[in-house]
Amino acid sequence: MINTVRVAVDVGSRFHQVAIGDGSGRLLDEFQIDHGSTGFEQFFARIDRYATTDVRVAMEGYNGWARPLDQQVLARGWRLYNVNNLKLARYKEIFPAPAKSDAIDTRRMLELFAFDGQRPLGRDVLQEVTSSTATQRELKYLTRRRRQHVADRATRLTRLRVDLSAVCPDLLALTKAVENLWFLRLLTCRDRLTALPRLHAKTIASIRGIGAKTWPRIQAWQKTATFGSTIDLADTDIVADAAAILALNEQIKALDARIEAAACTCPMTGRLRTLPGFGVTGTAELSGEIGSLRRFETEASLALYLGMAPLVHSSGLQQRGKRPKCVNSRCQAALMTCIVRHMACVPESRVYYDRKRAQGKRHNQAVRALGRHLVRVIWRMLHDDRDYELRGE
Repeated sequence: MINTVRVAVDVGSRFHQVAIGDGSGRLLDEFQIDHGSTGFEQFFARIDRYATTDVRVAMEGYNGWARPLDQQVLARGWRLYNVNNLKLARYKEIFPAPAKSDAIDTRRMLELFAFDGQRPLGRDVLQEVTSSTATQRELKYLTRRRRQHVADRATRLTRLRVDLSAVCPDLLALTKAVENLWFLRLLTCRDRLTALPRLHAKTIASIRGIGAKTWPRIQAWQKTATFGSTIDLADTDIVADAAAILALNEQIKALDARIEAAACTCPMTGRLRTLPGFGVTGTAELSGEIGSLRRFETEASLALYLGMAPLVHSSGLQQRGKRPKCVNSRCQAALMTCIVRHMACVPESRVYYDRKRAQGKRHNQAVRALGRHLVRVIWRMLHDDRDYELRGE
């Protein structure tokens, strides 16, 4: 009778290679499944044959192409592990196989279970996935989608600015910022850019955001409007980009409302918001990406994950640092923004930042130095279920 079952899954976009072994690492079964309901049913049926509740599953690529299989594994109450790709690659370099295939990779992943709990040799080779709350999963989805929309908007704004500068710089000169809503509405009130000089005065005045000072400037531009030689190529594309930016603004606004509603029911988000300068979006993103605090053994490991603790990378007289590979870039960006706003609210934090700048640190280095201290505060707040308190209050 098999008491424990170990499962290794090499995740692909269309197929997943699976290897099943016992607690000693002996191979029991291996097969391939499709990425679909039929394949998932086959996966669970093959494991259920061993009639044991001690099932541990290791996946290379948790929360990527593994979805929704990884969530179904967690729903069954099985222990799920994420394979550290970097350490798996190093393991295969030290103990090379005669060939390379998905089946061989899954067997090597089964071997990694033997290192589980061995320190320091097998540290974090297999990282157990801890379930976050439903609210945190919602926040993670919403904030990641919001970040994608913000990045898309930034790309389109840059392209819009470049195109307008090339075909109609005088129109671009009407505004200091191309993202001004009244300017975007002006661009999209007709389906072609070359139709704007023929707009009637009543039409211009009816555009929301155009006031008494802006309206005469637009009319003055209409009298002398000229376009570059490439306007026939970009005539409708400029309008389409402006319309897409307005649509993205609305989608981001709707996501902000959903994020705020979900954040109100998340204890971690509420606790982080007690930190001065930490807003709804930043704390929601931190809560969604951090998930359970049980993932981290110490506050130092949390600092590494948040990107607030660069590693020493020195040789001889060269003293420098390097960015850890385990950094969550979304967390780092959100926390950096929160820290900058925090400095404006807490004079002591600003003094610390200025001292680091005086020591020759660049802006981002000084912010991360302050962030390293704040991570200690965040760790203690979350660990002890305490809100932020200013000393002396």
